[in-house]
Amino acid sequence: MKRSISMRMILPLMKKNKDEHDVNVKNKRLLITVNVAGSSGPLRFVVNDDDKVSTVIDSSLKLYARGGRLPILGSDFNNFILYASDAESALSSSEEIGSCGGRNFVLYTKKNNQVTKASSRMITRQHSRRWKACIVCLAQ
Repeated sequence: MKRSISMRMILPLMKKNKDEHDVNVKNKRLLITVNVAGSSGPLRFVVNDDDKVSTVIDSSLKLYARGGRLPILGSDFNNFILYASDAESALSSSEEIGSCGGRNFVLYTKKNNQVTKASSRMITRQHSRRWKACIVCLAQ
């Protein structure tokens, strides 16, 4: 069966468009959860896998302010530290968000460039993943 000339012209274009689509699929999108210390509930939003931590902090602060949440945090992302929920150390602001492997994060304000001992205990507490249990632990 012979193909018409128009089909011969269209098929290579369709294959080319499919290849371009595959390139766009490589950029993964993640639904992440950011718990802001002192806030009533987590923030959930979608980010690209290759977004920087500083971009995620900035997006978190904008979403937090847009929701009218209290306490008011400010908008300078340099005053905040982002931790993966199962990590012991803070994520670098130039690091990609997808490199840590997790999707749950905790956002703290910097206090003299360090996080308090109680906050670090909350992060390293791995046997209980519930935040209420960790907050009760902090109150003791």
